[in-house]
Amino acid sequence: MNAYIYSKHDKDSRSKKSMVEDALTNEGFTMTDDFNSANIIISIGGDGSFLQAVRKTGFRQDCLYAGISTTGKHSLYCDFHYNNLYEMTQAIRDSKLEVRRYPLIEVTIDEHRPFYCLNEFSIRSNIIRTFVLDVVIDDKLFETFLGDGLIISTPTGSPAYNKSVNGAVVDPLLNCYQVTELASVNNNKYRTLGSPFILSGERKLKLHVHQDGNDFPLMAADNEALGVRKVKNLEIELSPKTIKTVKLKDNSFWEKVQRIHL
Repeated sequence: MNAYIYSKHDKDSRSKKSMVEDALTNEGFTMTDDFNSANIIISIGGDGSFLQAVRKTGFRQDCLYAGISTTGKHSLYCDFHYNNLYEMTQAIRDSKLEVRRYPLIEVTIDEHRPFYCLNEFSIRSNIIRTFVLDVVIDDKLFETFLGDGLIISTPTGSPAYNKSVNGAVVDPLLNCYQVTELASVNNNKYRTLGSPFILSGERKLKLHVHQDGNDFPLMAADNEALGVRKVKNLEIELSPKTIKTVKLKDNSFWEKVQRIHL
């Protein structure tokens, strides 16, 4: 099996990468510098590094992803820890691994090429004032939003930025995605729901940005800012694509949430 390792480029990260390569080579893996030829892509760092590894390698559908944490504890996407590489190699040797599919959301901005998010997509005002968005579900106007912005998250992304603004934590076995409002405003002119809402994976979400000075909102895909300029319309849906991750059999999503947040 060919393995590609994604890590930062500082001295400490390069040293850890070398140690992981040695451990995997001893287990019969072939290391490669070409992620397109890898059967498994491994990130070293934390959840942020895992998200970057998936994005930088193109959300590949024909390989496995795995995360090795160097932050002192397991995280949502990292089932293995650098300080216990023996656990990882033993799990590989004894087939104590499972493959879990994590959903993606697909975002199209003004008919540009679609892009994908494993955690969330966020859109916010770029000036010190609220901005207005028409929120359309299945081509029907749901609300005209007034506030700071919106977060659209996958179930696996729900314990992250979404949870920090009182969004719900959602089981990734559910085929859905979540919309969470940031500082929504209700007044005589605008009526917003004022709470997160969960959409079936069969539904399509459209956002129309009112051109009232917020023509250049701040947008981010997972932990990466987008450089898109003027924005008018966005289309968002749950993608049929999924990311295949390697996890330990005794380390479920809810066990991870319990460790991280309780």
